[in-house]
Amino acid sequence: MGITKKIGLKDAISIGIGGMVGGGIFAVLGLAVALAKGGTPVAFLFAGILALITSYSYVKLSKKYPDRGGTVKFINQGFGKTVFSGAINNLLWVSYIVMLSLYASAFGSYAPNLWEITQHKTIDFHIYASTIILLATAINYYSIAVVGKIESYAVIIKLVILIGFIGIGAYGLIGNPNLGQLAVTNWENPIKLFAGGMVIFVAYEGFELIANAAPDIKDPEKNISKAYYFSIIFVIMLYIVIALVTVGSLPFEQIAKAQDYVLAEAAKPMLGQVGFTIITIAALISTFSAINASLYGGSKVNYEIAEDDELPHHFLAKFWGQPIGLSITAITTLILVNILLLESISTAGSVGFILIFGIVNFVGFKLSHQIGASKMIPFLGFILCIVALVILVGQQLKSNLTGIFVSMGIILFCFAVEWVYKKSETEKN
Repeated sequence: MGITKKIGLKDAISIGIGGMVGGGIFAVLGLAVALAKGGTPVAFLFAGILALITSYSYVKLSKKYPDRGGTVKFINQGFGKTVFSGAINNLLWVSYIVMLSLYASAFGSYAPNLWEITQHKTIDFHIYASTIILLATAINYYSIAVVGKIESYAVIIKLVILIGFIGIGAYGLIGNPNLGQLAVTNWENPIKLFAGGMVIFVAYEGFELIANAAPDIKDPEKNISKAYYFSIIFVIMLYIVIALVTVGSLPFEQIAKAQDYVLAEAAKPMLGQVGFTIITIAALISTFSAINASLYGGSKVNYEIAEDDELPHHFLAKFWGQPIGLSITAITTLILVNILLLESISTAGSVGFILIFGIVNFVGFKLSHQIGASKMIPFLGFILCIVALVILVGQQLKSNLTGIFVSMGIILFCFAVEWVYKKSETEKN
């Protein structure tokens, strides 16, 4: 039997940062500015604070119940193996699929800026978004080791480019006439700012990947908490500064026009076409690595749920040496990215993860004595997630009905599937 290599603090922090700074920031930055205007940095701060409060429950649960199932195991620990826990765990898997669609959508939006295939952006988008999913699926089937290698190199490349963008961008803000857009007079009202933060909450969800690595982290008592908190605080600061540079560099009309690839457009005032190209390449590397890692993560979540008897054991079957869930995840992602718009995908992903994180916070509150946690922080996290959901749904009902229908449809579908499965199992026994 092979010995699992222990993960040091630096690697654990990289897992958290790599999970968060995936394709999310490239996909949702334009959307954030459209919703929050000059208050975009505040919207990212709101979303980050919610992630940071939730990470407290994750820290305590990861230390007490270290398991490669991560979130799946925490929910089962809090609720037992019931229809409710099964449905929420299925929602986690489907939320991975939604995230994959978001990353593929970002890839499809950035890629035509480098090389147009048909001179028709919509057709190019669908070709690129579909091709990258098929390529990443092939790599996952070929070798999991290759997936890990791509991810470790990609984390370094995207951070170097993003920090370079911040450095040059901050210098370029001196004397920029668009700097005034950051003034409080250009912020949306507090409710809209908060709603904007929640729509883009998907840009933070990747910290939960640390939970899956918890059993392999060296000196868990000390390093698990540091891995969560350091990675989230670093990403909050990174996103806020990226938002400041973007809103201070380009007029709102230009941001709206280039909404799907706004980070590349924001590099133009400082570095011209070269900057645009560098950021586009960074976006393609980031979104590709995020698709790779999320395909692997999604198929593992699906496998864990089936192992816990919350999905039929057919999902434990292998296809070309990998869990069958990998193929199902890839096919469903292909369908979603080709039928939904970016805002609907982002809303569905955020609704799914805010609900899941709210439930993990509730588990932290419920099991506070067992896990040695304060009751107050998980309870606050739970209440904030509920408030966030209500505000997000209320706001999106006015502007993005499709996103809400998709979100509610996914949640109902997860509950229906679990109820039917549990009922059929009971009848068998």
